[in-house]
Amino acid sequence: MHMLYNSDSYAVVQIEMPSQDTPERGAVAVAQDLVPALTRGGYEIVDKFARKELFIEGALAEQFKEGVEALIESSPSIEEFDAYLERYAGMAQQPVVMH
Repeated sequence: MHMLYNSDSYAVVQIEMPSQDTPERGAVAVAQDLVPALTRGGYEIVDKFARKELFIEGALAEQFKEGVEALIESSPSIEEFDAYLERYAGMAQQPVVMH
């Protein structure tokens, strides 16, 4: 898990998990070369005011990542970044639960 963004309104965490069919060491020896293990994962977006979270993966996570990268190129303010996250936070259904 990597905390990517944390404001008064939102938090974004990147989650990477090793694929189930790869060893836990994170790499596979193939013909004396190390090949990085496949991973799967996505992004968890937490709306702090609504107290809801959303986990996105696959094509939606890729679209989110590309949008963030494009936004970063314009040196956004916190308000602009929060406005971008608000588009995804509207899909959040899972209530945030403290453990």
